Amino acid sequence: MKPLNSEQFWQFACKLYSKDGMQTKLLGYQDQQGKNVNLCLLLYYLDSLELAVTPSQLSELESCIAEFDQQALQPLRATRAYLKTIQNEVSDYPIIRKELLSAELKLEKKQQQLLINTANTMIFTLHKQAENIRLYLSDKQ
Repeated sequence: MKPLNSEQFWQFACKLYSKDGMQTKLLGYQDQQGKNVNLCLLLYYLDSLELAVTPSQLSELESCIAEFDQQALQPLRATRAYLKTIQNEVSDYPIIRKELLSAELKLEKKQQQLLINTANTMIFTLHKQAENIRLYLSDKQ
């Protein structure tokens, strides 16, 4: 199997995320179940390539992004959410919001690269009906 390409994954993820209802679904996984959106997107990507992950591979993928998520992305999201609650008190809120969103997008892309780098160290099983997202959402790892 040739290595996964982070730019192709990014393009796939952007296209999938923009589909009707997908953003709401993914953010629901994040907010209600504590799941990582980029990992969900990677699992959908692997499904599209007919590649199945094992529970141990899934755990390794989760681990490779855990610290980055906790130290970089979650604090940025929290800052953005907080500022939204006080936006009337922040005179240049629209500019700050736009800059924070831009930074968050760059960090999301970096996290996807971390996932691809880790995935490229793995050997996946070919499976025409791969449903990796179910494994992740089932919590039976």
